[in-house]
Amino acid sequence: MPELPEVETIRRGIAPWLEGRRIETLEVRDPRLRFGIDAGLPVRVIGRRVTGVGRRSKYLLLALDSGDTLLIHLGMSGRLHVLPEPLPAAKHDHYDLRTDAGALLRYHDPRRFGFLQLLDGPPEASRWLRALGPEPLESEFDGDYLYTRLRGRSASIKSLLMDAGIVVGVGNIYAQEALHAAGIRPGRAAGRLSRPDCHRLAAAVRATLTQAIVAGGTTLRDFSGADGKPGYFQQDLKVYGRLGQPCRRCGEPLRGSRITGRSSVWCAHCQPR
Repeated sequence: MPELPEVETIRRGIAPWLEGRRIETLEVRDPRLRFGIDAGLPVRVIGRRVTGVGRRSKYLLLALDSGDTLLIHLGMSGRLHVLPEPLPAAKHDHYDLRTDAGALLRYHDPRRFGFLQLLDGPPEASRWLRALGPEPLESEFDGDYLYTRLRGRSASIKSLLMDAGIVVGVGNIYAQEALHAAGIRPGRAAGRLSRPDCHRLAAAVRATLTQAIVAGGTTLRDFSGADGKPGYFQQDLKVYGRLGQPCRRCGEPLRGSRITGRSSVWCAHCQPR
């Protein structure tokens, strides 16, 4: 599933093509996405100007001059591509949004787990966004915040780091990478982290996600950015997907287990706590 760096990479890729442009058409070929595309949605957005392209967690938000917001979620395998000129639609190309500049935003999703919704109120009040925790790259997320939220929690630190109610956008890949950078084992009880541990972990989360965004995300299965180019952060992965291989920091073989149903890899030497 695309995680925060992948979605932010796509946001940056599509923003120059959409911001300030008017929507001329929204062609829906197959509305059978995760929640279905409302039949009346194209009529409501045609003629509206896109005033901003934002992101909240893993959701893309296209603000319209009507005050409404187009919310896009990529699901497990969704991709958005910007086509400067029309090309024949392929299988699983479910909808096209065309602007008055001629650019075409095409959504491709073999599994159809993504969705497209029109929000007619403040996005933060919607069912999708209202329960989300802070963004990991904003000042609200720091070691003190993390320490406060983890007090008394017996669940593993990895599972809580992936809890969008605590902090958004830290999925399986980046949770493992950040924990390795912070020297903390993924299975450690979250409530046992000290305040210095939490400061170190918050800094590692920010650094890991920032590095991944600069690299254009991680190439896993069929991810690519809006320009069709793959992300390159996979070349820098320290633990994810490297079970049994030598740690790139100390050379010890990496260990692994399953935590809340997800694979987890760590270094017993570099993550002693």
